[in-house]
Amino acid sequence: VLENQDLQDLIKPQKVEFHSLNLNNTLHWQPGRAGEARETFYFVQYKLYGQSKWQNKDECWGIQNHVCDLTNETSDIQEPYYGRVKAASADIYSDWSLSCRFTPWRETKIGPPTVTVLHSTKSLTLKLQAPLSPYKRKRGSKIPMTNYYDLLYQIFIINNLLEEQHRVLVYEGKDKIIKIEDLRPGISYCFEAKTYVPALDHSSVYSSRQCTML
Repeated sequence: VLENQDLQDLIKPQKVEFHSLNLNNTLHWQPGRAGEARETFYFVQYKLYGQSKWQNKDECWGIQNHVCDLTNETSDIQEPYYGRVKAASADIYSDWSLSCRFTPWRETKIGPPTVTVLHSTKSLTLKLQAPLSPYKRKRGSKIPMTNYYDLLYQIFIINNLLEEQHRVLVYEGKDKIIKIEDLRPGISYCFEAKTYVPALDHSSVYSSRQCTML
């Protein structure tokens, strides 16, 4: 019996936690202290905070990878959830390993907008598109993150007169179309953008850099 108990402890999953980007919510874990020495299978359950009954996630029942997509199961984004994982190896089952409480709205990381640069003489127009959530409208298009958050856009300019890493904030606000005027011809201008959520005091990473020459 002792051997079984030892194996149960050795295969028990570790560091069970939710990762979330733009409300795509996945549960991640690491193998137990035994590592993946032999065939190990994982079983995932989830529940809403306050519920007594755990639900099985069928697609993550007896899997061998260390991630499980729970986006659809955690779609009530203001509510807190838990996930848990157990492992099985050689017909020995570990105890469950529990995640911390996870509230998608509060804990998701929001990505940067996509930036398109349009030319005119002496000015550039930037078109921004908010990141998309995984949830869909009835017609099938994905719902933008602006439906769930009050987002501000921050636009930074880098020109070839400045040092490479010297970004200048040229706009912050909600507009999706921004005109940048009084630019000098013959100079290359690069733009990066971020989303910022005042309610959470959270900034995204920078968007990919868009460069153009007037």
